[in-house]
Parts: sequence; structure tokens; C-alpha cells
Amino acid sequence: MKTLELKLRAVGSPLVMDPNSICRKAKRLVGKQAELCQTQPEIVNEVARGARLGVRECQYQFRYRRWNCTSHNKYFGKILQQDIRETAFVYAITAAGVTHAVTQACSMGELLQCGCEATRNRAPPRPPSSSSPRDGVKWEWGGCGDDVEFGYEKSKQFMDARRRRGKSDIRTLIDLHNNEAGRLAVKLYMRTECKCHGLSGSCTLRTCWKKMPHFREVGDRLLERFNGAAKVMGSNDGKTLIPVGHNIKPPDKQDLIYSDESPDFCSANRKTGSLGTRGRTCNSTAMDISGCDLLCCERGYWEETVVSEENCLCRFHWCCVVQCKKCLVRKELNLCH
Repeated sequence: MKTLELKLRAVGSPLVMDPNSICRKAKRLVGKQAELCQTQPEIVNEVARGARLGVRECQYQFRYRRWNCTSHNKYFGKILQQDIRETAFVYAITAAGVTHAVTQACSMGELLQCGCEATRNRAPPRPPSSSSPRDGVKWEWGGCGDDVEFGYEKSKQFMDARRRRGKSDIRTLIDLHNNEAGRLAVKLYMRTECKCHGLSGSCTLRTCWKKMPHFREVGDRLLERFNGAAKVMGSNDGKTLIPVGHNIKPPDKQDLIYSDESPDFCSANRKTGSLGTRGRTCNSTAMDISGCDLLCCERGYWEETVVSEENCLCRFHWCCVVQCKKCLVRKELNLCH
């Protein structure tokens, strides 16, 4: 994917995909953001890496949808100016990506400001259900657990810079909510990993640590929240959000929220950020969102044969070379009218 020079205006402050672009605008930044640019540029690098991670995951999760999280700058920017479900997902997955990238850099020893998670005051880990208290195995925290709190705080610090209060205050509340939902999709789903220690393969002691979920899991979880996103509107006090509709429970902190309906994304429209679906590859036999009927907006499709050259008949030769032949592969594609 091309390097994105995209300003993600995260609630009033620019989050740019290129770290140099962030700090070139440092004069416009305030407080902790400006301080990060001046004193901790390595963290800004991880922030930018996390933003790119989030956009790549967005493109994976939306690859079969009419809007496929295109990286085309002008169109992407138009999406971010709206308050639709797709925007909610972008903010959430980007905040999650920043949390994940900064936390991972801590565990890898790439940042001086952080390292492994401190476990001194944590309760001992629970043994797995297959173990019993009488099996003689001792459990303790050790290894290098992921310090997700540090990543969470840096993501919050950079993503949640408040915009000026006024006409966009309800939008600010929505964006802040979706940012937090993204971070919680990482923070609340830490998993426990353990390693056995003992003579001759015995397991007299288990050392355990906390690890973040794989980012694909984070993307899958946020896509579920996208599918069940709640429409909200501002309350009379202008400081809180309430769900639209009768007998609808208020969204919790992990839900995604939006206030405007999405366009259908069937036709190209610069105003809405839609590239349309003409020329998109579809599946003529699928009944889901990747099927030609839905993806092509019932305009129909045409078939096209594509011949490409790919590696084939690969062999490993000792030591240590893999040699492949080139084969012509014919593929039948269905493309939207």
C-alpha cells in the first residue's frame, strides 16, 4: 500500500500517517502532542505505524463491501468529514492500531520510555481448567507481559485532543466514544500465556504473562461492533448522546456510534467520498455482500479472463535454495458494470 499522507483529524488534532508530517505541524499542536514531537519522536513514529496498521486492517475487513476503505486521499478525507458508520470504524480501528503498535514497541524493547508490564501488585494467575490445585504446579507472573496501559495512554493522548467546543461538539463526543471503543478492543481482551519450567520436561512451575490479542482479532471484533453500530443524537444539554429510536438501550463503551446515515456507495461521488463499485471484482455465486447482486448494486457484471504468470512446481534444494518454474495461470473474473 502506498504511504498515506492522510490527515486523520482526530477530534481537532491532526494524526498524520507520516510521522514527519505530524511534527512539521507541531506549531499547531498543543500540550502533550507538541511535547511528544519535540522530546519523544520515536513514540510519534509508533503512532504513525499504528495508524497505518489500522488503515490496512480496515481495508481487509471492508474488502468485499461497496466502500472498501480506499486509501485514495481525497475520497478518504471526505469519509472522515461525515459522521457515518464507516467513519466510526475508521476512528476505532486507528485508535486500536496506535494502542497495539506502541504497546508492541514497548515489549520489543524499541522504546526507552517503557518495557514489559509491571506485575508486582497483580494477583497470581489462575491455572487452566485442566489443572487442579492438588497437581503441585506453582504459578507466578514472569516473562515479558505487554504493557497495554502505556499504549492505551499514548493512543488516548494523541487521538483524543479536544476540538474547540461549539457546533461540532456532538461530533467530538461521538469521535471520542469511537476512539475509546477501539482502544478497549485491545485492552479488554488481553490473553494469558504460560511456559513450563522443571527438570526433564516436568512442569513444577509455570511462568505466565499477558499478551495483546492478534490485531486481526481486534479487527474482527470491531467489525461486529460496526454491524451493530448505534445511531445517536445529542441531548438537550449538548453534553451527552442518546440513542435514536424507541426501546433501544444506550450504547456501552465498546459499541460504535454514528449520527448520519451512510450513502449507498454505488456510484462515484466526490462529495460523499464514494468511488463507486464499477470495475470491482465480485463473486457471481455468493449470496453475501461479496456477491455480484449486492456489490454491483444490481447493475449486472461482465466476465473477463485474466492470464498471469506465477511461481509453481517449487523445489527445495539442499542447502538452501528454493527453485521455482513459471506457470501461466488463467483466472475468470466477474467485474461490476
